[in-house]
Amino acid sequence: MAHFAKLGTENIVETVEVVSNDIATTEQAGIDFLRNLYKDENAQWVQTSYNSNIRKRFAGIGYTYDETRDAFISPKPFASWTLNETTCLWEAPVAYPDDATRDRQYTWNETNLSWDLV
Repeated sequence: MAHFAKLGTENIVETVEVVSNDIATTEQAGIDFLRNLYKDENAQWVQTSYNSNIRKRFAGIGYTYDETRDAFISPKPFASWTLNETTCLWEAPVAYPDDATRDRQYTWNETNLSWDLV
């Protein structure tokens, strides 16, 4: 199955739809099908991959499609975090602790810019 993200204002993902591979033989074929299905020739659809094979990761509602990077980027989790240009993932200014386990987890503290033990 092929997956397509519908983009709204500022390339924000509004919804993700599934199209049969028999129909979406190419990205454009999938886009044409969805535009016809929803009777909206101007809708902007972009293919996404459930396995993250294209565009860095699977699109989620609220993600942004960055045309320059050809990637879906999740919403920024905290003001202090920066985008890794290679992975297009948000990174904290301090690395996640090495001693984290299933029984020892941390949460980000934006006020102190640190990881706090939960």
